Amino acid sequence: MTVISAHPNAALVLIEFQREWLDPRHGRLNHLVEDRGLLDTAVSGAAAALAAARAHRVPVVHVPLVLTPGAPELEGWTPARLGLRAAIPKAGTWIQGSAGVEFADAFRPALGEPVVRGRAGASAFAGSSDFDLILRRLGVTDLYLAGFATHVCVESTLREAHDRGYTTHVIHDACAAFSRAQQEHVREHVIHHFGEETDAAAFAAALDHAASVGSVSHSS
Repeated sequence: MTVISAHPNAALVLIEFQREWLDPRHGRLNHLVEDRGLLDTAVSGAAAALAAARAHRVPVVHVPLVLTPGAPELEGWTPARLGLRAAIPKAGTWIQGSAGVEFADAFRPALGEPVVRGRAGASAFAGSSDFDLILRRLGVTDLYLAGFATHVCVESTLREAHDRGYTTHVIHDACAAFSRAQQEHVREHVIHHFGEETDAAAFAAALDHAASVGSVSHSS
């Protein structure tokens, strides 16, 4: 694991910190998580990373998934027959107005924190997402990813961010897959091809250090 040095143009990116994942009552995906300890660790790590980012006024970008009934956004120019494009409409997850798409209480956006709109796919950049526009407006070059699932939406965002020219870091203990095997596969075989791995404590420590030497941007 690389010991990070906080970049002045960094942003913390929170992917799908919604009830679908984090609420046992309203979250259908929450019920599919096999490793509950992994999920609990991710929630704690993400909360620590979020507190550090807010304390140092590092931009926090929230990336939910919100679809209209039937998920026509996933149709594209061909019918959705395979993969998540087909599975999501059948499952009825991520539908606008449902309890599952609401942000989990501990991760509700604070005033001024941007929320991505128009996303339709695994990557934060997918569909008509304004994610890239938000990052460019903020002058962000370095992304620190947290969220769900590690092997699906986090990985997809990591790969596309790399190809778009961003420097991307995965806060591994602020992310969770359904199983430990899925999580470790991404850590061992994927991340180093497209960015680097860190953890929540190292992220917070790097921000503390950068602030002490005056190298963190305090733009809002």
